Amino acid sequence: MDVKTDVLIIGSGIAALQAALLLEEHFQIQIVTKSSVYMSSSYRAQGGIAAVTSEEDHIEHHIADTLKAGEYHHEKRHVETLIEDGTKIMQKYLKTGLPIDRHVDGKPALGLEGAHSHHRILHAGGDRTGQIFIDYLLDKLAPKTKVNCYEMAYELLLNTNGDCIGVLTKGEKGTKRYLAHHVILATGGAGALYSSTSNFPTNTGDGIALAFRAGAAISDMEFMQFHPSLLWCENEAKGLVSEAVRGAGGIFVDAQRQPIMKGLHAQLDLAPRHITALALFKKRAAGEETFIDISNIKNFEAKFPTIAQLCYDNQVHLQDGIIPVAPGSHFLMGGVIADDEGRTTIPNLYAVGEVACTGVHGANRLASNSLLEGITFGQKMAHSILQKGCHQNNFLLDHRKCADIMPSLFTKQQLQQHMMQFLGIVRNIDDLQYFVQQLPSLPSLLHVNLMDLEQSELELFMMHVVATLMAYAAITRTETRGAHIRTDNAEMEAQWANRWIIFTQGQMKVRNSLYEYHQTRGNAQAIF
Repeated sequence: MDVKTDVLIIGSGIAALQAALLLEEHFQIQIVTKSSVYMSSSYRAQGGIAAVTSEEDHIEHHIADTLKAGEYHHEKRHVETLIEDGTKIMQKYLKTGLPIDRHVDGKPALGLEGAHSHHRILHAGGDRTGQIFIDYLLDKLAPKTKVNCYEMAYELLLNTNGDCIGVLTKGEKGTKRYLAHHVILATGGAGALYSSTSNFPTNTGDGIALAFRAGAAISDMEFMQFHPSLLWCENEAKGLVSEAVRGAGGIFVDAQRQPIMKGLHAQLDLAPRHITALALFKKRAAGEETFIDISNIKNFEAKFPTIAQLCYDNQVHLQDGIIPVAPGSHFLMGGVIADDEGRTTIPNLYAVGEVACTGVHGANRLASNSLLEGITFGQKMAHSILQKGCHQNNFLLDHRKCADIMPSLFTKQQLQQHMMQFLGIVRNIDDLQYFVQQLPSLPSLLHVNLMDLEQSELELFMMHVVATLMAYAAITRTETRGAHIRTDNAEMEAQWANRWIIFTQGQMKVRNSLYEYHQTRGNAQAIF
């Protein structure tokens, strides 16, 4: 079955919807999403949106906090765009009816989160910010914009010029082929590669695998952020306990209710996430349980209704004043290399949101910058596509070689356990070398024929593509930087400053910039 449209968006989170709302006035839009529109990381986001909206705060402070949290491994001009443009967009949303939490005087109720120097986190519904924002955007989406749920994209389509012109999907109605002038990857991250995660099980990095197999450049795959506080019951993660809980006065404690972060960092429980996650990891590795003490937070259930319900559902009694927590995978800083307009190294293929690597998050994302990224670059990308228009006239497919046999794969549970064990919060050279030897080689993943696979088999294959990229990047970066923690080399190294590990066309290289100059269609442009 063929579906032809102007713009195809793969994914349904905040970046996807922000772009769709701007593009649908002028173009035909098709949205393809692997599950329900209510199963994105955006929808699940508890923390809020970081933006400068008070007189006490300043854009320069937000930029400085972002750079410091990410250990200065950034594309600084994109950080400036994120904060400056994002502030303007959020101020406009506040004026046009986005239902955020406010004080009795009408001013936004601004929260504080880890590594922020000022109260600047906008919330909605207490800890339901993502849900309320997504519902707000979905309500504005025009009926003519078609949303195709429960379809998994598994192969990008290129024409004979090397432009992206569509995708193959598999769902309940079988295989569909979408053809479009512009294809946008907004598929989210890859937290579900780990056995302990805040992500939905569907967040398996499919968009990154799609782009890699099509030849697009990928970077920063070694940088997976681990959130320190997942609700931990019955020896597994049950969901996220937002950093906003600690911003409201919660503190990390051990079983004797002794503070864990005392003496470890000047910002204590609001230290950057790799600091807090590592502290809890060490406690748990030593056989100790870890908790958040919420006894000093008044009206906890009113402030955090989602978390309170999560606790009730898992028989955690809030009247005890503590919530059992453990670290788990949360946000991937790396992904498909894209500029601030979403353009990747493949013409007419775009990447936005967590699937993209634009250099704004560095080696460790600043809390609540992710929703800001989605709306900011979603809007900037949409404006770029509007200016470019729909002028693709070559829909002749380039039939690439797909003759390689499927390499040996782990089961899903085995892969998730191995990722947690060998590619988790702390890593060492011996574990990494062992793990890489067990994974498929990069070239062996490029030309496997996926046509006859079931959706679960496709997902497992995509997970192995992303795991292999992450493992090779992690073994190559021999230092500790941000979320990338090496026990065999606990310090940052000057030789790794401003160095990016890039994957493209099945090859890996290290270079001195995320982007590079090259000739694009006869015009020299500073894109890649």
